[in-house]
Amino acid sequence: MKIKQCLTGILLLISGIMLMPVEGFAQDSTMYRITTNDGNHFVGSIVDDNALEIVLKTKEFGEITIQRSNISKMEEYESGKNKSDGYWFENPHPTRYLFGTNAIRQEKGSYYFQNTWVFFNNINAGLTENISLGVGFVPLILIGAESFPIWVQPKVSIPFAKDNLHIAAGGLFGEVIGLETGGFGYGYGIMTVGNIDKNFSLGLGYGFADGEWSRTPYISLGGMLRMTRKMSLVTENYIFSAGNENYGILSVAIRAGGENFAIDYGLIRTTDEMDYIGIPWLGVTIPFGK
Repeated sequence: MKIKQCLTGILLLISGIMLMPVEGFAQDSTMYRITTNDGNHFVGSIVDDNALEIVLKTKEFGEITIQRSNISKMEEYESGKNKSDGYWFENPHPTRYLFGTNAIRQEKGSYYFQNTWVFFNNINAGLTENISLGVGFVPLILIGAESFPIWVQPKVSIPFAKDNLHIAAGGLFGEVIGLETGGFGYGYGIMTVGNIDKNFSLGLGYGFADGEWSRTPYISLGGMLRMTRKMSLVTENYIFSAGNENYGILSVAIRAGGENFAIDYGLIRTTDEMDYIGIPWLGVTIPFGK
């Protein structure tokens, strides 16, 4: 597969993501989200409100009556998030595509755990309004190996233009425990255009291994489009140069899930000729904290 053809395909896919309209808003009054003591959530407009109970008009169940003594939390939501397929909760995993990050900042006090292909694990934390830090590891010792890789992922992100333009810099810096190496990883700068539900990212970075940095940069192209309340389209792609040759890594996946988890399933492949369309990608993300 030629790199020019792949690049054209990537740009067409990302252009489609950015031009595709997000599902239109339903016209409704002020919306509230009520969490009951048993952990259930209800979103709707208040029909009646007194000292003992609240009558809530919801899309899923019609009018329901909730005793105030059974309410653990009630908060007002923007009516613009109430769409034809229900209330769109905040995107629980907006700062990362499949493996690599975009430039959107991770909220202070928020955390998430990500597992990919069973063995690859990341834990990320929002330390401040603009700084996040991730720690990753592959527990090969569980299958009898005497060495295993670990890494850290710092990131500094600054939003501009009312959160529709984001600039970030960061990297991945790793070491293989049990082996004497010069480490591995990469440093990058990245720009993201769009919001947490629909965005496109362009990045540039340099990799290193055994203490030596690459002489030529890699280019990253990624995008995300939230198509429904619980489903998004995600793509993450890289272009590398080696001597006089260019090659790439391409991926596309569906992200499905609710407020408390996300599952990514898709395909990843190189631009080299392959006998199959791609390698299956499977990842799970669980947000927690704020």
